[in-house]
Amino acid sequence: MKQALQSARILATSAALACAASASAQVVAPEQVAAEASPKTSQWGLGLGVGLDKSPLRDFDDEVDPLPLVLYEGKHLSVFGARIDYKLPSYGPLQFRLRARYANDGYEAKDSPYLAGMEERKGGLWLGGAATWRSGAVSVAGEFTAATGDAEGRRLKLELNREFRSGALTVTPRISAEWYDKDFVAYYYGVRANEVRPDRRAYSGDASQAIEAGVRFGYAIQRRHHVFIDVSARSLGSEIKDSPLVERSTESSIKLGYLYAF
Repeated sequence: MKQALQSARILATSAALACAASASAQVVAPEQVAAEASPKTSQWGLGLGVGLDKSPLRDFDDEVDPLPLVLYEGKHLSVFGARIDYKLPSYGPLQFRLRARYANDGYEAKDSPYLAGMEERKGGLWLGGAATWRSGAVSVAGEFTAATGDAEGRRLKLELNREFRSGALTVTPRISAEWYDKDFVAYYYGVRANEVRPDRRAYSGDASQAIEAGVRFGYAIQRRHHVFIDVSARSLGSEIKDSPLVERSTESSIKLGYLYAF
């Protein structure tokens, strides 16, 4: 049974590896920029955004964070924000990439009164692969990554999105499912023995998942000037919701910004 589950996850991973490439490349609607990059040329973009993530953690001090934006689209390399992809050979509409991504999933005790006495949970570099299958305006994408450094765990994401265009406006609704292994849940949502207090029981949890729905709006003011807004909401799985650190079953996010394409 264990081997069957592992095989299923590997198969799902291969399909998933494709999605993240598409999802990430479209966050600021730089798809028009990337489309201009031929095998003999490359495209650059620079910009700045801001993001607000509403954490599900108890009494968490949510802040607006700056998002420096760097875009590079070349023959073998693709860079956007905190993600770097190395392009592998594609097969028709199916594209494969090796991926490195920084994710700031962690927290510090000072971020919430309820987290007092908790050890810091750090973000980290996640390594893995991505794949995307495109059919017309529809993309099926996926990503499988494993934590390096201080962070722990593995995650698998599958996404379906569809792009709608009207002149300079691009609207891309999406829905996705993400799986987290038990090490990820224990690290970010668990309570260790030395962190227990009367109102905070020990907790380790198990593998869990989340379902997300969102939409991206991109607008090309001119050929080289792009603005975007991205909003999303995520419903968390029971193994995360059951953590004593969590006070709500959903988390939301809004990001907006500007990109200049050279």
